[in-house]
Parts: sequence; C-alpha cells; structure tokens
Amino acid sequence: MNAAAIAPSAPGGVQPDQRTTVIEVRHLVKRFGEAVVHDDLNLDVYRGEVLSIVGGSGSGKTVLLRQIVGLERPTSGTIRVFGEDLKTLGAAALQALRNRWGLQFQRGALFSALSVIDNIALPLRELRTLPDDLICQASLLKLQLVGLSARDADKMPSDLSGGMIKRVALARALALEPELVFLDEPTAGLDPMASDDYVALIRELRRELGLTVVMVTHDLDTLVALSDRVAVLADHKVLAARPIRELVRIDHPFIREYFLGERGQRAMQALPPAPAAGPASPAHPASPADAPDPAGPQPGEA
Repeated sequence: MNAAAIAPSAPGGVQPDQRTTVIEVRHLVKRFGEAVVHDDLNLDVYRGEVLSIVGGSGSGKTVLLRQIVGLERPTSGTIRVFGEDLKTLGAAALQALRNRWGLQFQRGALFSALSVIDNIALPLRELRTLPDDLICQASLLKLQLVGLSARDADKMPSDLSGGMIKRVALARALALEPELVFLDEPTAGLDPMASDDYVALIRELRRELGLTVVMVTHDLDTLVALSDRVAVLADHKVLAARPIRELVRIDHPFIREYFLGERGQRAMQALPPAPAAGPASPAHPASPADAPDPAGPQPGEA
C-alpha cells in the first residue's frame, strides 16, 4: 500500500471522546497451561477513537481481542465493555451486549454455503425480531454501505475477490448497527489498491456512523492511515497506548524494530506535520498502560 496516498483519520475532523471509556481492561492475566500470554495487562479504549493493537508474533494480539469479545475467558483480571463486567454476565446479558459490537474476522469467515446476502442477514435472522423481507432490505442497505451493489447479493463467497470478501464481512459486522467494531487484520492479503480502498472505506464509515474501532494489524500503512492511538503488546502486557509520534520515543527493542526500521520510517512519512508547540493540553489522557514505572521514567523518554 502507498501510505503517502492515504491521509490519516485524525485530520478529518473526527475527535475521540476521551471522557468516555468504552473498553476497560484491568490486570488481565491469560495462561494456556504453563505458557503465559498476558500478565497484568491494562488497556482503555475511548469512544469514537481508532485504537490499533500491534505486537510481535506470539504476543497475544488476537487472544486479547478474543477475550474482549467474550470468546476466551481470562485466567484473572477484569474486562468491562460499555461499563459491563464480562465475567459477571449471564448468557442472555452477554449476547445482548455482543449485539452492540461487530467483529470482522481476519479472513472474512464467510459461510461458504450461504450467498452474500444471506451471510450479511445472518445476525439479523438470529435475533428473530424482524420479518424476512425487512431483513433482506436491511442487508441490501449494508451491502451498499460498504461499496457493493445489489448485483452482488446472490453471489457465493467462492465468486468473490479478496477485497469483496472483506467488504461483505464488514457489512455483516455492521448488520446490527453496532457502536463498536473489531477488525482483525482487515487489509491482510489485499493488493495495494484494494488496501487503499478499504482504508478509505473504514475512515468514511467511522466518520458517518460515529464508530469506535479496535483493530489488530501488522500493516504499517494501515496503522498510520487510521490510528488515533496504537497499543503495543510486548513482555506480556501493553507497553504503551499512545499516538505513533509519542510511541516512537520509547526505547524498546520491538518499537525500534517495528517503527524505526526502513519500512516503518517509510510508512510514517504519511503522518501529518506535528502540531506547533503551544500550551500543554491533555489531548491523550494517561491510561494504565502508560502509568510511570515506580522505579523511574521509561528508558529513552524525556
């Protein structure tokens, strides 16, 4: 993807509401047997922001996402979404909460035996609250919302390009008109033009629908183009969750390799110019992931 061709989302006028926490993760521990994935992990996600999660292979990015959406249970710790503690919810209450968010899986995860329109309609049909003709109309609207047309409604997943699969999966994630959307590697496997188009679509939908977006990605161009903040998973926890310009000042091996290598520096050329110096303002309130170490400041930080 040509990152320089994509303007980041923040200059587009979308300002996160940093007074309202949509997701609150506290002291999260996740183990699989003797293997420790997360240890005392903390993270906040604010209403209206795009928060991206990055980390090395095996750092637990997707495992964290699965815990936040209730597909995995933490070993210990607390996850609150929309103020609700997931571990205290019964099955019905958890399902009602899940209806307030959408999830796009990494490879789309479309049902191969269902047509495009039936894949999109599935969440609505599971609710069993609308007649089928209204469900079909609503699903067609979602199809058009992601840039596809009614001509694509009866196609099967095997007939779709990689970019179309991503769009249909996104339409399904939006079927219940969620406030919060989770994207797992949304541009993985797309060619540069399709990636650019998809990033532009996410930016537009975020602005038009007022979405909060949590995105797991390894693609630096997508990261730079869309993220208000980036949460870095390293050493079994969130090392920091900050805007990219602030992250790169942290002296840590993963951050140096990921953001300050040749690819990272090339991608960061698409960042807007740094704002002029002025009176200090709490543009990005501290989260537990950014709490100062009792022993002193992090290496490399002023």
